[in-house]
Amino acid sequence: MQALDGITQYVSDIVDILIVSYVIYKSLILLRGTRAVQLLKGITVVIAVWVMSTFFHLSTLQWLMENLFSLGVITVIIIFQPELRRALEQLGRGKWFNRNASVDDQVVTKSVGDIVKAVSYLSKRRIGALIIIERQTGLSDYIETGISMESKLGSELLTNIFFPNTPLHDGAVIIRNATIMAAGCYLPLSENPFISKELGTRHRAGMGMSEVSDALSVIVSEETGHISLAIHGELERGLTEEELISRLYEELKPPDKNTGFWNRKGEQNG
Repeated sequence: MQALDGITQYVSDIVDILIVSYVIYKSLILLRGTRAVQLLKGITVVIAVWVMSTFFHLSTLQWLMENLFSLGVITVIIIFQPELRRALEQLGRGKWFNRNASVDDQVVTKSVGDIVKAVSYLSKRRIGALIIIERQTGLSDYIETGISMESKLGSELLTNIFFPNTPLHDGAVIIRNATIMAAGCYLPLSENPFISKELGTRHRAGMGMSEVSDALSVIVSEETGHISLAIHGELERGLTEEELISRLYEELKPPDKNTGFWNRKGEQNG
């Protein structure tokens, strides 16, 4: 009986360590490329000073560090508020909370075609554009900053919106379920300190939206005509028309209902 209890405790400790390791790993991935990395280094220095003050019995410094740590939890919440919000949003975008699993494949195909056709036209003429495609995270707050349209998605309409010197060419277009919800929308700029200095406000806004939500940001550079795609805070630059089609469809396609175990088993038996 004692041996069984020992094995159970051993397995429990292993599971505990694996879970904690995974949480730490995901936290580091979440913080990578943000200003929180520098803040985390600062916190590490403060902890090192506290350890040193304890080891060398520096009573005044130790008292100061202990009082600083008493407010540590609140301080961490305030400092890492954007990252904590991003982490909670990612948890809410898990499979259990997926609300758009039944999207029609034909609708996705047509939407991708319209977007790519418009982007290709704008790219060849070096007309800047920023197109946001909503997924699980609702973007109503950002939609309200622009001009409401609620129009059926079409390549010609997208092209006209971004044409120079038109009332709506500045700002972003937000698309929801094959519908252009609004144009001229204002978006949060990325806080990533590692973004190339050559990228302007349009790219930073597209990156910023992909950092605070799971939306896809399609960006056309006004200077070079290059096409970029921002997903989860990562920017893919210099995409061709074929690459953009592939990436958009890969991210937007509905889940395959025929890839389950029983379906695969039936196909093998057939």
